Amino acid sequence: MTNSVEISDVQNERILILEAGRANKNYWIDLWHYRELFWILAWRDIAVRYKQTIVGIAWAIIQPFLTMLVFTFVFGGIAKLPSEGNAPYALMVLSALLPWTLFSKALSEASNSLINNANLISKVYFPRLIVPTATVVTAFVDFLISFLLLLGLMVYFQYLPSFSILFLPVFMLMALLASLGPGLWITSLNVKYRDFRHVIPFVVQFGLYVSPVGFSSNLIPEKWRLLYNLNPMVGVIDGFRWCILGSDSPIYWPGFILSWVVIVVFLWLGVRTFRRVECIFADLI
Repeated sequence: MTNSVEISDVQNERILILEAGRANKNYWIDLWHYRELFWILAWRDIAVRYKQTIVGIAWAIIQPFLTMLVFTFVFGGIAKLPSEGNAPYALMVLSALLPWTLFSKALSEASNSLINNANLISKVYFPRLIVPTATVVTAFVDFLISFLLLLGLMVYFQYLPSFSILFLPVFMLMALLASLGPGLWITSLNVKYRDFRHVIPFVVQFGLYVSPVGFSSNLIPEKWRLLYNLNPMVGVIDGFRWCILGSDSPIYWPGFILSWVVIVVFLWLGVRTFRRVECIFADLI
């Protein structure tokens, strides 16, 4: 990047000074200074999502509810796959479907965020990392709304959670980080190679069926269990189920640790790739 911005406070007013090479040294400080833009973009995305819709935020509940019914009927009713412990099959499916939906929406929104905000990026300076990270907030709001469906189902089945539900925020964060790493990497490539906008829907659809959403990961043979956890969403989903179902769904700790390693590696690769090509986004868009 040839020009960057230095921000300073003079008499309560911010003065922007263009200086070559400055942004590389103060990128993370600039990111903090532009936090208000982060919340503005996040709120705008939330408002646009439900604007002029008939049922409004109920869409965040209808979609996972119908998917849960189909998965329960196909995997539990027709295929006769076992649930985990004494947990109802529908509850096992929904406790996996919610983190998967959080991951898939955050990944999809982040991957297309730069293209969708082309006008903003090509006109003014700000740390571009704000754009894909702001979209993750929208997916998280959808998750919080759809979580009400899970609470309702637990009341319906009279299923009390154990103390492990206190660790649920850890796995929410894990799902968001799992989406952000690949999301940053793909959105960087998507700016130059628009083919990636067609890749994301396929990856999300394929990942839904190879991840243990409609079935228990205990069905995977023991010798392949650790290898299966190279899919980071396996650790996230198993963790969610452990939080919701407690002792009915014991967590597989070697796989959980491996999932964290994969998530951290993808996050590092995503941030590194994004920062490397960020300076040419305005020219490419």
